[in-house]
Amino acid sequence: MTLFLDLVPSPLGTITLVTSETALAALDFHDFDERRQRLLRAHYGEVEVRERRERLGVRAALEAYFAGDLHALEALPTQTNGTDFQQTVWRALRTIPAGTTLSYGALAAQLGKPKAMRAVGLANGANPIGIVVPCHRVIGADGTLTGYGGGLERKRWLLAHEGAELPLFAT
Repeated sequence: MTLFLDLVPSPLGTITLVTSETALAALDFHDFDERRQRLLRAHYGEVEVRERRERLGVRAALEAYFAGDLHALEALPTQTNGTDFQQTVWRALRTIPAGTTLSYGALAAQLGKPKAMRAVGLANGANPIGIVVPCHRVIGADGTLTGYGGGLERKRWLLAHEGAELPLFAT
């Protein structure tokens, strides 16, 4: 399998995009390149990654998102090779509206598995398509900003950019 890599500047630093011919396969921050490579191997095995400017409109959608169009990423096609449960969690993440947050427990309950909070957290952490599959919108039950693959400062920035209201101690 051949995938294509492109680098996109953003207010949060350089973003690495990995696409197939038809969909976004990975999005991560360039300074988390090891994580991106690990997730690609976990999801696709050995792949060939070539540098090429992306051709699916992801760059333009990201630019629009960072310019304030919080819905610009919603229609982007994505492709991942996670487990059935991971795929279910990742689809659910895309239904969380910009500017809102959900706890791991609430997301697990929404999926009909109210005791699967930790499993939801693990699936969230294995999400290879940050921002577009908005794992940053999932927070702790008490409103705390729990882990984020791009770092908590970026998670805080993304939530503020989207207008999410957070408890004072979370900001």
